[in-house]
Amino acid sequence: MRRDHERDQCRSARVQPGTGRIPSGLYDAVLLDRDGTLVEDVPYNGDPEKVRPVPGAREALDRLRAAGLRLAVVTNQSGLARGYFTADDLRRVNARVEELLGPFDSWQICPHGEPDGCACRKPAPGLLHAAARALGTRAERCVLVGDIGADMAAAAAAGAAGIMVPTAATRAQEVAAAPAVAADLPDAVATILDRIRLVAPPDTAPRRGVVLVVRSDAAGDVLVTGPGIRAVAAGARRVVLLCGPRGRAAADLLPGVDEVIEWPLPWIDAPAPPVDPAGMRVLVDRLAAVGADQAVIFTSFHQSALPLALLLRMAGVPRISAISDDYPGALLDVRHRVPAGVPEPERALSLAAAAGFALPAGDEPGLRLRTDRLPPVPPEAGAPGYVVLHPGSSVETRACPPELATRIVRVLAAAGHRVVVTGGPDERELTARVAAAGGIDLGGRTGLAELAAVIARAAALVVGNTGPAHLAAALGIPVVSLFAPTVPFGQWGPYRVPTVRLGDAGAACRDTRATRCPVPGHPCLTAVEPGRVLEALRLLGVPAGVPEPLGGVPVTGGVGR
Repeated sequence: MRRDHERDQCRSARVQPGTGRIPSGLYDAVLLDRDGTLVEDVPYNGDPEKVRPVPGAREALDRLRAAGLRLAVVTNQSGLARGYFTADDLRRVNARVEELLGPFDSWQICPHGEPDGCACRKPAPGLLHAAARALGTRAERCVLVGDIGADMAAAAAAGAAGIMVPTAATRAQEVAAAPAVAADLPDAVATILDRIRLVAPPDTAPRRGVVLVVRSDAAGDVLVTGPGIRAVAAGARRVVLLCGPRGRAAADLLPGVDEVIEWPLPWIDAPAPPVDPAGMRVLVDRLAAVGADQAVIFTSFHQSALPLALLLRMAGVPRISAISDDYPGALLDVRHRVPAGVPEPERALSLAAAAGFALPAGDEPGLRLRTDRLPPVPPEAGAPGYVVLHPGSSVETRACPPELATRIVRVLAAAGHRVVVTGGPDERELTARVAAAGGIDLGGRTGLAELAAVIARAAALVVGNTGPAHLAAALGIPVVSLFAPTVPFGQWGPYRVPTVRLGDAGAACRDTRATRCPVPGHPCLTAVEPGRVLEALRLLGVPAGVPEPLGGVPVTGGVGR
């Protein structure tokens, strides 16, 4: 049997014959900030003679054009509102930019000042939505390159990807909060093209047969693997998913899965059960009974696929694909590698592509659920349009501190939002305490499917870095993400859904993967003011209803998505 484990580098892009273009399932367009990103930042510039492109800009943009990506400029120009230059001055400056850097498919300009409260000035997402419409696409199929936090916030609020290219004027906190950071504009372009190449459809025809896919971890981990599993399902006769107990409920909601095998793996689950040789032999027999023609082992960036690959070899699976930085010997037929920082859904898609599978035409690379399997919503939740607050998490560091959650409910309720508080059976005391501030308590009454049903009718979800955030992403519900930086936001944040990130991205716990807060008091989240959650909801376009009169009955808020 041929071993292809030496194919361990990122695959080169396949181009469309006669065009030189890379087919992309990720992006249709690249949106670019102007000042500080495309050209040197000259404050309130109305003079075309002062336009100076950043180094390598023309060559980088031409690479994007050659790849078939449409380009747009999205820029705040409050100098118009301030009277520092005229509309004609602005047109001449922009014409000079195009003279030096080539044509753009759309220009989207906010002429307002910050006090105007418009919907287009970044960090509001209005410019991005306008650019996407002008380019015939949607914001989630765009990536924005910019140099400050407002650019990244606008991208997130629109559901677009964001890449920051810092300058000397960019604040350290803005860099820390960015989902991805590039050294300069050419580096940002290289990152975009690399991410497209990583998930590009394979050269070969789809591989039919029975495929065993593996994702053994918590519910959120299973959910973010969904796009990769759907890609496998598009080219397989039958898909069997091996998962752990903590991911079983999510596995049952994934499209493309025909059968689920639940089995704890002692090198994945935490706390880890002891290794039982007899149990491992039973697992090998169970895997052999699947009759798989091949297996695709999906893992997180910190996990090893090799222990299971050995068991799959013992079970007689003839072809095994996985991501592995460690040398796999004869354990893998397709050894794939992925650069650090790639979002987990794209990481999974890239492995599926390396194994010979791709999403079918019309299937977006975002997260999805089997909504036909969602149960009815508890009647206490009321009409659609509420805000869901999920304060808990199975990982202590990623939960919203109870005192903060209580204050958030109080502020949102006072502003007229109906707030539904959710949590698992072991969180009833927490949800009762939080909901007492003015929310509706559904604590302990929702399994994962019931929680998904509740979130599906929400205007937005307020949550830490935990599984419900990925449920919201799969359902297209905006997220206010109280994101503890123990893991990278660019990898684990809500994927391709409008999001506002709150919390100290540069806290001492950053990138520690700690499960217990290493800093007393959970400062990365406790410093969040509840009023910022209210502002985040406004940025996401979620209106409140009429504040409840003292002693009255809660008034239904607007739906507003």
